[in-house]
Amino acid sequence: MNSKHDSVVEAGLDPARIPSHVAIIMDGNGRWARKRTLNRVKGHEKGADTVRMAVRTSRELGVSVLTLYAFSTENWQRPETEIKALMKLLKRFLTSEKNEMLENNIRLNAIGEIERLPDDVGQILHQTREATRNNTGLLLNLALSYGGRSEIVRMARHLSQETVEGRVRPDDITEDLVSAHLYTRNIPDPDLLIRTSGEMRISNFLLWQIAYAEIYITDTLWPDFNRSEYIQIVKDYQNRERRFGQIRA
Repeated sequence: MNSKHDSVVEAGLDPARIPSHVAIIMDGNGRWARKRTLNRVKGHEKGADTVRMAVRTSRELGVSVLTLYAFSTENWQRPETEIKALMKLLKRFLTSEKNEMLENNIRLNAIGEIERLPDDVGQILHQTREATRNNTGLLLNLALSYGGRSEIVRMARHLSQETVEGRVRPDDITEDLVSAHLYTRNIPDPDLLIRTSGEMRISNFLLWQIAYAEIYITDTLWPDFNRSEYIQIVKDYQNRERRFGQIRA
């Protein structure tokens, strides 16, 4: 056995049933800070520590893709001071975690309207993606300036243009072709979607891709989310029967 297999077994998990792609809506940073009479930014800073835990645990368990909802298109409507703080925190995270990604064979990717990010953030994001592009382990997929509806609109525009140009016929448009025009075109759909903070909604996240994802809602605020709970959620996932719209055999 290799060490990764051993750690999975020790955690009480079936190595053959680890979700290939885990997507997480990281919610509750602001409420975590408010409960402690702290500035919201402190909640985001604590949440960044949880991101590190989630990445390390995903890699340890053998998850292939971890997609984190880091900043939505709607988040641009937040106060300018909070947006600036979030961008500064993102830049710091990308800089500080670059070596760990390189040392642990982690590849960084980003989906969303990346062009809307501040130039300095976009630059360090590009540098880190390029530095890790040949890594073959965990794919850390950050959803930045991302919205599911805007992604679908973007896909429709691209397909419409290709149809006008005669490269695609209406009858050629299939689910596979739609998927090939999304940000996640080279990434398998999520097997497991986790949302922290207890909110019962998906908040415009991966609307097409989560059609058959197993969904788990935890009341835990993101800064309090830990390795033990993550493993328990994967255990719950392994106890579910995934039928993809079919009946039990």
